[in-house]
Amino acid sequence: MERRSFLRGAVIGTSVTAFGGTLWRGAAYAAPAQPGTGPYGALGSPDANGLRLPSGFSSRVIARSGRKVGSTAYTWHNAPDGGACYADGTGWIYVSNSEINPSGGAGAVRFSSTGAITGAYRILSSTRQNCAGGKTPWNTWLSCEEVDRGYVYETDPWGVKAAVRRDAMGRFKHEAAAADPVRKTIYLTEDVTDGCFYRFTPTTWGDLSAGRLEVLKMGSGTSGPVTWATVPDPSGASTATRNQVSGAKRFTGGEGCYYADDTCWFTTKGDNRVWQYNAAARTIELAYDDSLVSGTAPLTGVDNVTGTSSGDLFVAEDGGNMEICVITPDDVVAPFLRIDGQSGSEITGPAFSPDGKRLYFSSQRGTSGSSSGGITYEVTGPFRS
Repeated sequence: MERRSFLRGAVIGTSVTAFGGTLWRGAAYAAPAQPGTGPYGALGSPDANGLRLPSGFSSRVIARSGRKVGSTAYTWHNAPDGGACYADGTGWIYVSNSEINPSGGAGAVRFSSTGAITGAYRILSSTRQNCAGGKTPWNTWLSCEEVDRGYVYETDPWGVKAAVRRDAMGRFKHEAAAADPVRKTIYLTEDVTDGCFYRFTPTTWGDLSAGRLEVLKMGSGTSGPVTWATVPDPSGASTATRNQVSGAKRFTGGEGCYYADDTCWFTTKGDNRVWQYNAAARTIELAYDDSLVSGTAPLTGVDNVTGTSSGDLFVAEDGGNMEICVITPDDVVAPFLRIDGQSGSEITGPAFSPDGKRLYFSSQRGTSGSSSGGITYEVTGPFRS
C-alpha cells in the first residue's frame, strides 16, 4: 500500500487538486469546494438506519447493546469499541471490544458466506475499559485496557481458547495495537495527553509472553528520523512507562493504529493528526493535520483507523460530524459516511470483511448518548479494491 503524505517531500507552492479544491503541500490546505465529495461521491440522505452513504451503498444494524444478536443467545455488550474481522472458513467473524469499567471485555459475531449471522459469543470478560486493540498475523485479537497501568489481553476470536494477559507488553493506558510481520514487532499507542508511541518485539514471533518494550525518540518537530529506546520497567510499578526514557517523543492522546506495507499509521486526537511511521526508513511524518486546513477541516476527532488493499485509509471520528472519512493515496480527504442524530456518541471499530466488501463499525452510545445505547452496523457496497 503505497501512500503519499500531505507533507512528504513538500515544496511550497506545489499543489494538487483535492475534493474540488486545491491542496497546497507544505503550506495551508484550501477548504474543500464541495464538502461531502470524494472518491465515492457525495453522501445521500439518511437511510432507515440514520446513515448517510454514497450512492450504491446500503446499511444494516447487526447488533444493539443490551439485546440479543440476531437469533443467538448472546446479549451484545455495552459501549462497543475497537474491532477486527477474521476469515472463518467461507464466512468471517467480527470482534468488538466493550469500553466500560469494570467488566469491559470483548464479544464476537460470526457470519456465513452470505453475511447471515450464525453465532455470537463472549471472548473476554472481567477486564476494564477495553478500548481499541489490534489483530495479529496468527489470528488472535489484542484487546487493550484504556486505564492507568492497563494490560493487553490476547484473545481467541473463535472463543475456544482462554484469553491470556500479556504483561510483557507493558502496563500503561493502552489504546491500539498494529502488528508488523516484517520486523516482527507490534506498535502500541497510549491515550494520555503526554503519551508515547511504543513497539513490542517478542522474543519469539507469535509468542507474546516475553520480549522487549521500546519507546520512540526523535528530535523536535513533526517529521524526521527516529530511534527506539528500551523501557527499563514495562510494569510501570514505580514510574510510568512514558516517563522512563529521556527524550521520548510525546503525542497528544494516541488513538487508532494500522499497519500495511512498511508503514504504521496512527492518530492523535488531542491535536487531530494522522501520523505515519515508515518502518523501513525509520522516519515519521504527518499524513493529516487539521491545523493546516484553511476553513472547515474535513476530518475532526480522529480515532480508530483501518485500511483497504486500494491504499485508502478509513478514519473514524470521535465526535466531529460523526463521520468515517477516507484518506486516499492521492491525498483526497472526504467523508465516506455520516450518522445523523447521534451527536452524543462516537464512531468506533471500523473493520472490513476479509473480501473487502463489507465495513463493520459501531456508534458507541447510539441515539441515547449512554453506553447502553451502542449500535453496531454493516455497510455493503462497491468499495475500491
